[in-house]
Amino acid sequence: MIVDSLNNIALYASLSPRLAKALQHLVETDFTQAEVGTYELEGKDLFVIVNDYETKPREQESFEVHRRYIDVQYVVSGEEEFGYLPLADQTPAKPYFDKHDYAEFDYESNKADAAFIPLKAGMFALFFPQDMHMPGTSVTPKAVRKVVIKVGI
Repeated sequence: MIVDSLNNIALYASLSPRLAKALQHLVETDFTQAEVGTYELEGKDLFVIVNDYETKPREQESFEVHRRYIDVQYVVSGEEEFGYLPLADQTPAKPYFDKHDYAEFDYESNKADAAFIPLKAGMFALFFPQDMHMPGTSVTPKAVRKVVIKVGI
């Protein structure tokens, strides 16, 4: 997992060409004006999800992991916390769902080991397949506009 601001994207461009393209897209696009929805940059290998939502308490969310994608999560406006812990020997609460590249892990079983990190407007987080993460949480509900770019591995 990596957390940083767009000012430092040059540090991560060498990780992969697609990841570099995703980060550059964040810099070049005014997401305050973008429509909510999904659009492709390179087909299913690189696509963007723009979403508006209200954060929820940790107890109402679950952790997730992905096998085929790196998540680039960028907060356009608002603020949230995300839970994080390394994927080790945890057992999913639900089996891996291949169609949507998603496995879910419950909060109660993992809360003692998880760190919760603030993600403010202008910041991004990179989640790799070994990173369990729980986005979109806060103690009190907050409006958030977030962009998630799915980067195929």
